[in-house]
Amino acid sequence: MTAQTCPRQHQRTMDSTSLEPSLYTVKAVFILDNDGNRLLSKYYDKELYPSIKEQKNFEKNVFNKTHKADNEIALLEGMTIVYKSSIDLFFYVVGSVQENELMLMAVLNCLFESLSHILRKNVERRCLLDNMEGVFLVVDEIIDGGVILESDPQQVLQKVNYRVDDNPLSEQSVAQHITEKLAMTSTVLQSAKEQIKWSILK
Repeated sequence: MTAQTCPRQHQRTMDSTSLEPSLYTVKAVFILDNDGNRLLSKYYDKELYPSIKEQKNFEKNVFNKTHKADNEIALLEGMTIVYKSSIDLFFYVVGSVQENELMLMAVLNCLFESLSHILRKNVERRCLLDNMEGVFLVVDEIIDGGVILESDPQQVLQKVNYRVDDNPLSEQSVAQHITEKLAMTSTVLQSAKEQIKWSILK
């Protein structure tokens, strides 16, 4: 009986302090491939699914319910799940059934947009696996212990700072971008000098 009444007591407490956040705003975040295999997962409520086996069973059930659906929100096992897909990836953010869906969706969108930027718009399995360190950094900047720290992708990217030194692909791309900019600037300056030179000679 105690286990059944606790959630109601908790709900009454939440109602009396409506602006007070719950302990775990985000219960879990995970990314699966298009076969439902786990690529990344972080569970913030240790009592939710304590073992790896339970976590993977939950992820399998979530994937089976969502991978062919057109919705962005699902309710399963007393959890609110928001999700989106890209090519061969599925992104999930999990909260309690009382959690604000818009808040969870803001976390999901921030995660997706941040990763899209880091992966140079190539949001697919191979690129994700090649940049897992950056992916974990992004997740940790958005959520800490289940508490939402940031929902603005620009702020997340600024904090992560792309970790260029740890990412040869990004480093090469950034270096190439800078070289192209310098070459363009040099060409413009050279053209301006030539025009000034000829106007003086005339």
